[in-house]
Amino acid sequence: MRMTTLLKKLLGIQHLLVTGFALEEGALVIEVRPSWRAPRCSGCKRRRGRYDTLPPRRWRHLDFGGVRVYVRYGLRRVSCRVCGVVAEAVPWCDCTTARFTTPFEEAVGFLVQRCDHTSVQEMFRVAWVTVGQIVERVMQRHRPDDPLDGLMAIGIDELSYRKGHQYVTTVTDQLSGRIVWAAEGKNAATLTSFFTELGAARCAAIAVVTMDMSEAYITVVTQQVPQAQIVFDRFHVQQLVNAALDETRREEWRRLRTVDEQHAKTVKGLRWALLKNPWNLTPTQSQRLSTLQQDNSRLYRAYLLKETFAGILDRHQPNVVTDRLNAWLSWASRSRLPGFVKVARTIRGHLSDIVAYIRWGVTNGIVEGLHNKVRVITRRAYGFHSASALIGMIMLCCTNIRLRPPQVRLAQ
Repeated sequence: MRMTTLLKKLLGIQHLLVTGFALEEGALVIEVRPSWRAPRCSGCKRRRGRYDTLPPRRWRHLDFGGVRVYVRYGLRRVSCRVCGVVAEAVPWCDCTTARFTTPFEEAVGFLVQRCDHTSVQEMFRVAWVTVGQIVERVMQRHRPDDPLDGLMAIGIDELSYRKGHQYVTTVTDQLSGRIVWAAEGKNAATLTSFFTELGAARCAAIAVVTMDMSEAYITVVTQQVPQAQIVFDRFHVQQLVNAALDETRREEWRRLRTVDEQHAKTVKGLRWALLKNPWNLTPTQSQRLSTLQQDNSRLYRAYLLKETFAGILDRHQPNVVTDRLNAWLSWASRSRLPGFVKVARTIRGHLSDIVAYIRWGVTNGIVEGLHNKVRVITRRAYGFHSASALIGMIMLCCTNIRLRPPQVRLAQ
């Protein structure tokens, strides 16, 4: 078997011919060319007339037994009636500006989905920033042609990726459980750009939008998709009530400490006992809560408000939930607990959208689960310095893209 034939089989790339090879600076450089003679436009893939020839360029390929491998070729430029003067298409790389072959980038993308950037960088001997650039190209290669098509139920949330309040807004398809859009920022302009990209026709098809109680998001959704039902996630609504309970606990601690230090100790260390579900309490915590009514009636009232609210949201009849929430709001407003008075005012203003959680049965649970995955990715990469690098990783790992390691099977 000729050496050029063996190298062609080892490269494992279709429509490629090996014309020679050389050892340069400890690396194997393989001279290649496309198997077709007439150059093809890299844009429309049609055969076009040659315009000129560029100096030889090298593309990094997968190593052979730990030895660096490059393929080298002098790209021809073509004059295309549609795309203009552009570089020709080559079978080993689908991006004319990249310096890596497609199998190399696929291998990088496969490992990035499963381990940290530093390990990938060391294994493939490329720069840390280069890993992020490869991820963006792999994501563009494998993502659906139109990820925004067919959206009916979406979840909107923001994600912090660096200190200093740097955020990324994500939109998740509730039906498929994948992130379909992400952009830097968490303000109204950021979300407006999503609906602008979606278009009026596809905006009209959206029936449900789940989110937290961000005023900026509420305003944009109301303006852009007025027919859609806003559903406030139960977790965020319950979080408001829990925050009011914790605020009451801190107020009671400060008040009692100035009056009777010994009496103040009765509410010391009760935070987690108050916030836990009753069935998760330890025996010690249950013992302390059993005497809370005698020790501190205000804190006991706040605890009852929190547990009653959780019980209401456990019901499955929207009309019953509406009636009971109205009764709860009246109780909270008269409770003389500033934290609950404020929460009652907030919930009353969004009552129909909170009850919609019962009617539609959707939450931001899928969105929060994907964000936990993104946080692991961010931690695994030890922080991203740009939003574009993080968005590339989000789209690679949270959009159901399935990569396989490039494997070459030698023909007999």
